[in-house]
Amino acid sequence: MAPRVAIIGAGFGGLCMAIRLERAGITTYTVFEKAGDLGGTWRDNTYPGAGCDIPSHLYSYSFENYGSWTRRYPGQPEILAYLQHCADKYGIRRKIRFNTEVVSAAFDGNRWQVTGATGSAGPSTEAFDVVVAAVGQLNRPHLPDIPGMQDFAGTSFHSARWDHGHDLSGRRVAMIGNGSSAAQLIPHVARAAARLEVFQRTPNWVIPKPDAAFGPRARLAFRYIPGVQRVYREWIYRYAEAALYPALAQGWSTDLLRRRALGHLHRQVPDPGLRAKLTPDYPPGCKRVVIDSAFYPALTRPNVDVVTEKIVRITPEGVETTEALHPADTIIYATGFRSTEFLAPMSVTGRDGLDLAERWRAGAEAYLGISVPGFPNLFLLYGPNTNLGHNSIVFMLECQVNHVMACLPHLSAHGPMEVRPEAMAAWTRRLGAAMERMVWQDGCRSWYKTADGRVTNNWPGTTTLYRRLTSRPPRAAYRHV
Repeated sequence: MAPRVAIIGAGFGGLCMAIRLERAGITTYTVFEKAGDLGGTWRDNTYPGAGCDIPSHLYSYSFENYGSWTRRYPGQPEILAYLQHCADKYGIRRKIRFNTEVVSAAFDGNRWQVTGATGSAGPSTEAFDVVVAAVGQLNRPHLPDIPGMQDFAGTSFHSARWDHGHDLSGRRVAMIGNGSSAAQLIPHVARAAARLEVFQRTPNWVIPKPDAAFGPRARLAFRYIPGVQRVYREWIYRYAEAALYPALAQGWSTDLLRRRALGHLHRQVPDPGLRAKLTPDYPPGCKRVVIDSAFYPALTRPNVDVVTEKIVRITPEGVETTEALHPADTIIYATGFRSTEFLAPMSVTGRDGLDLAERWRAGAEAYLGISVPGFPNLFLLYGPNTNLGHNSIVFMLECQVNHVMACLPHLSAHGPMEVRPEAMAAWTRRLGAAMERMVWQDGCRSWYKTADGRVTNNWPGTTTLYRRLTSRPPRAAYRHV
């Protein structure tokens, strides 16, 4: 009998899991989605300029080539359209329970009791054999803890909750944050606003984005000539593994990346004072490298200023720093996500009443980023230590889904299975040793780390290694309970 599978989240991970189940003839699954539509982060992030810094033909499923990409680097509307295309092609929409947020999942010794809340209807609980959590790492906006935020008299919002009804034309805008989202936003805001002040805590390394539209011939080739997309995708993938990963492993190419970034900064920012503000004092890759060619020119506009003074408070009139009050009528928080709070705020209870949040109190961890001892038949997609700084997370998601699919026959035949504690301990040691050589281990603060500096988000190896590890038969690392 096919297992009943609960999939939590209808973004890239959840849809991939659902499609693989459909293709295997397993239709006994339900996708729980808290929002009214699919797409995950690509549904939520609709700010001007939103897009991806991974090439479109790699930021897609290997089993679903797409001939409609218009650019090398896809924008948010195209990515969302791709996910909708995949859901429609494989008939997934009928299995998605929209506007239903999973508030808890509890293992009763045999099955998972999953409780979902749907609007005013109240919570309801159903039993499932397997739970696949595909909620991602970047789905809950992080707002900074700045005194007076509630006192601001103007309009304020997070970049991931963009207020499309608020016209920025002629406004005095304060943007707090300068990471990847801010880099995409700033050129658009700068063109509309009368004045834009970017409040920067730490500068980012920035390299050029070699974006371009695909011409008619290229699009026809991708659509109609067999193998062209596959070869192009493979070339992008191999380049990322061979050229970009070594820079993150503190190898010789770190200096090459630094020189490339500094050259980009010098070419685009002629003012030495502004260049000094925008030059990081930590190694490239310690924080996520920003890939953008329009960011620096926007910062050189006469109506834009980069403020590096420490923010003291938000007042009704604007942003107060240690040096001055900066008047504003709009504040945009481009401050990222609560990335290290995996699965929050959902309550997850495993075998013998084990609480997952308590187990992860010192930082989230999972075997292969997928399984946790004491939580049988629970699998995580884009879980701890599976984020990348050099390649496509969609590749990692496919590896994880392959692993889950390999586990399903075993748990169906022999009962619930969980990763062995000794396998988890060995994995933690191996992960820690690999992490020591990575550039993000020391030297900067980033969303990769918990407050006490533990790296819980990133994978410290190549993606080819991760594919090999996740493709191994799961029997040795697991036990039936």
